Amino acid sequence: MKRRTFLKGTVAGGMLGVAASAGLLAPRMVLAAWPEKAFKAKTVDDALNALLGTSDLSESGDIKIKAPDIAENGAVVPITVSTDMKADSISVVIAKNPSPLACSFDLGSNTLGFVSTRVKMGKTSDLIAVVKSGGKLHSAKKTVKVTIGGCGG
Repeated sequence: MKRRTFLKGTVAGGMLGVAASAGLLAPRMVLAAWPEKAFKAKTVDDALNALLGTSDLSESGDIKIKAPDIAENGAVVPITVSTDMKADSISVVIAKNPSPLACSFDLGSNTLGFVSTRVKMGKTSDLIAVVKSGGKLHSAKKTVKVTIGGCGG
């Protein structure tokens, strides 16, 4: 009896592994939220329009960007964006990158307005943090000088 149970479990586990590796068990909820058009946009305005529906930004002193003034390697630039506003989403765009939209985070209703990540920068550029709050887009900007290109340069 125990040997049959073991063999059935082994076969079932093997089949599950084959299905997962073949891509038959994909996380549909994650894949459905991919804003492909926004990530393929070539300008900051096009990326924001595709992602958030508008590119009308207002400067805000309530958004803080922590990033190096000089990035020694543009392939890995650590950044932190924080705000005390009730944020619905936080996005980061890099003006001179081939694809300006670097990342976008949708925040839950009880989430603090804080994200920390690493981005790739092709050359010296403005790093723009966009916070969607109350249906409006607020932004802050910081210039980061890149000494070694990270986007193929």
